[in-house]
Amino acid sequence: MLRRYVLRRLFAAALQLLALTVAVFFLIRLLPADPVSRFVGLNASAEAYAQAERNLGLDRPLLVQLGQYLGVLPGAGPGLLQGDLGTSWVTGSPVLDEIAHTLPRTLELVTLSFVVAFLIAAPVGMLGALRPGGTADRGVFVYSLFAGSQPEFWWGLLFVYVFFFSLGWAPAPLGVLSPMTSAPEPVTGFMLIDSLLAGRPEVFVEALHHYALPVLTLVFILSGPIIKMVRQNMARALESDFVLYARCAGLPGGAIARAAFRAAMAPSMTLIGILYGFMLGGAVLVESVFSLGGLGQYAIRSILAFDYPAIQGVVLVITAVSLLVYLALDLIHAAIDPRVSYA
Repeated sequence: MLRRYVLRRLFAAALQLLALTVAVFFLIRLLPADPVSRFVGLNASAEAYAQAERNLGLDRPLLVQLGQYLGVLPGAGPGLLQGDLGTSWVTGSPVLDEIAHTLPRTLELVTLSFVVAFLIAAPVGMLGALRPGGTADRGVFVYSLFAGSQPEFWWGLLFVYVFFFSLGWAPAPLGVLSPMTSAPEPVTGFMLIDSLLAGRPEVFVEALHHYALPVLTLVFILSGPIIKMVRQNMARALESDFVLYARCAGLPGGAIARAAFRAAMAPSMTLIGILYGFMLGGAVLVESVFSLGGLGQYAIRSILAFDYPAIQGVVLVITAVSLLVYLALDLIHAAIDPRVSYA
């Protein structure tokens, strides 16, 4: 049953990706922008403009362009259905290679941030629910308002000023590694994993050191809503019938708290999945502050350059990763809550 459920979800995700691809393909071409003029200049001759339009493939009807992009036209070459995201109009490199180079940075940053935020938010939210109105509960409320009152890039700049410029505890915001350190041979694209595979623990420690401030920035922003969600769900679980029955049956407080926490985590995972998908594209400002060179920065450069193949590839990849995250969370939800089935 689990295998059938996963296959059904993957099939639905493939249909969603195809529909989104078609929608994005037409929507970006409806924007009031002229990518041809962006490449040849506003004062180019009519002949140069027409030549550039042919080179970009924009002189053909939209349906023909879509068929070529999808790879369904005879003799059109490989397309999206064959695993080819096209070629960047700016760099001339395959979009898939450029995304494979930038996506691991964003995934490392976002995943580390969510792991740390969850490890902080879960016990704090649980403590606030067990002692409503206490010092921890009131402190969480003030902290959530304070952390969410400013954008993440402002906190990033503030942390750079405090921890790098003033205290000297953090490295300069110049990327994942120091400019004097040679990166390990890329195997997976993830710096932390590749450094361990290459047998270079000093690079692993240095990368963690460089990730510390950007992770702290995102944790500072993310932990507030996660704490509030865990606290609300925990408080609701403590008032449920099964907890009242457990108390009447004389179960110890620790066992009751663990059962209530398990019930509270199931709906909290939904918020975590939504925030994770949002941060894949929303971490661009933090990536820019710390010069991480992630997918968000690549997306902004592509948008500013009217690089249609790169824009389409970024949207498709972010959507695919988000759908896989949602599928994983559904499986975790079913493992946590036995009432959820794979039907």
